[in-house]
Amino acid sequence: MRKQRKLSSLWSSLVRSGRSLAGQFLLFQLVVVAVVLGAVAAVSVHQSTTEFRQLRGQRMISVAENLGSTPIVPDQIDNPMVESVLAPEVDRALNLSGADLVEIVSPAGIVEVSSDPTRVGARAELGSSDVRQGRSWSGDVTIDGTHSIVGHVPMLNSAGTVLAIISVSEGYPSIWELLSGAGARLLLYLGLGAVLGLLGSSLLARRIKRHTRGLEIDEIASLADHREALLHSIREGVVAVNPDGVITLLNDSAQELLELSDADVGKRLDDVALDPSIREFLLSGDGGRDTVIATPSRVLALNRRPATSQGQLIGTVTTMRDSTELASMQSQLTSHKSVTDTLRAQTHEFANQLHTISGLAQLGEYDAVTDFVGTLTRRRAEISDAVTQRISDPAVAALLIAKTSLAAESGVRLELNPASRLGALEPAMSTDVITVLGNLIDNAVDVSEGADKASVAIGIRNHDGLVIDVTDSGPGVPIDKRETIFARGVTSKTEVPGGRGIGLALVRLVSAQHGGTVEISDAPSGGAVFTVTLPRTGDARG
Repeated sequence: MRKQRKLSSLWSSLVRSGRSLAGQFLLFQLVVVAVVLGAVAAVSVHQSTTEFRQLRGQRMISVAENLGSTPIVPDQIDNPMVESVLAPEVDRALNLSGADLVEIVSPAGIVEVSSDPTRVGARAELGSSDVRQGRSWSGDVTIDGTHSIVGHVPMLNSAGTVLAIISVSEGYPSIWELLSGAGARLLLYLGLGAVLGLLGSSLLARRIKRHTRGLEIDEIASLADHREALLHSIREGVVAVNPDGVITLLNDSAQELLELSDADVGKRLDDVALDPSIREFLLSGDGGRDTVIATPSRVLALNRRPATSQGQLIGTVTTMRDSTELASMQSQLTSHKSVTDTLRAQTHEFANQLHTISGLAQLGEYDAVTDFVGTLTRRRAEISDAVTQRISDPAVAALLIAKTSLAAESGVRLELNPASRLGALEPAMSTDVITVLGNLIDNAVDVSEGADKASVAIGIRNHDGLVIDVTDSGPGVPIDKRETIFARGVTSKTEVPGGRGIGLALVRLVSAQHGGTVEISDAPSGGAVFTVTLPRTGDARG
């Protein structure tokens, strides 16, 4: 771990040094080679020391046993002149074995004969030897400051008593001597390491330069910082998805719009909490055009394009904008256009009626004029009374009256269910009800136009909660389309895809903002029934 920390620190210092990428890798590789060679040298020294201890230890014991078995040695061991008598035998053993020191030691540990005459009479260094117990022994002993491998062999009489100890020792070679002995291997390792290091660093540097477009590390870091700053500061949401459907990028705006977090980066789209329509769009092959998707809380405008690198598809990038406010403004403009169309229809109707009255007057049919005006007055009163008697909120009542005239011009009969009841609402609630009801009526009139007995039935109840039912005489909505019709900017009118889909999206958005729901079912006589349920709402009065 310490070496790893040192290498990591060294690499950091190389990065900060300003050298080129290839130079940094070359220096780092050379440092790694030096560290490896140091480790090899340490292992080599340890192995050589172990081998020396094992081989020379046995050799020292063999030399001592051979000296002890020489006949003259046990015969003359008690001779008062033992030093001079056995000195030639000790020197011969020294010369034949290559040992550094050969001695004959008394059982009391005093040197009696030695290849080094200055040691005669001195106390021998026996270390942890158990030779006095009559057993041969080899091990490490420090003799006159020299770390040595020693072999001890006892000389025994017939009774098994130790008469003397024969000690043969050889000093350990120095570290330099051990390294010199392993010089060939170290040179081989050095050469191979240097060649492989240079070759590897060169190839690695070339590969990295190719993938980094020739940029150096500080330039890459600067680009990465700028990329992060730009992506997370723009207002548009940006989502990148790789070919496997894994999210690779999610900027701050996208996290807010999709209600995700940084923890979702790296996850598959199927494993994150996304609206199904958004997930389907991100995984689809559609791209290159704006698509409006309405979630329960937002209306999003999305654009998805493929991302390529060197001709290879690496994923897709989707940008998104929050169009909720824009959709609300579009709905308001649509409402104003509806009022304009209603006024235009009424103007056209009034013009026809005035022409009829003028013609009757010119013909002198004054009684017919009176009857005609009376009929028009009663019909207008019937329409107004049918609505105002059941709907007390003036804005909602005005919308229904206007939509009745507009639908009639399209050949569609608009009817209010006699059981409908609605009191006056708070202004904010009234505005949202107009948005919901107006968009549902427009959609119903569109799909009913041209049908046999084209009609639209409306029901409004505000008892346990506000419930709005709009039933059309169109072709109905297939079950598999009843979710996407609110999400993808489409309409239930099959021959006009993309027509008024934003209106249906607003219906679901407004309902969700109030904690309500929107459901689609089949009408008993054909067509579809759109049912909006909102939590209980109090009337503004009473």
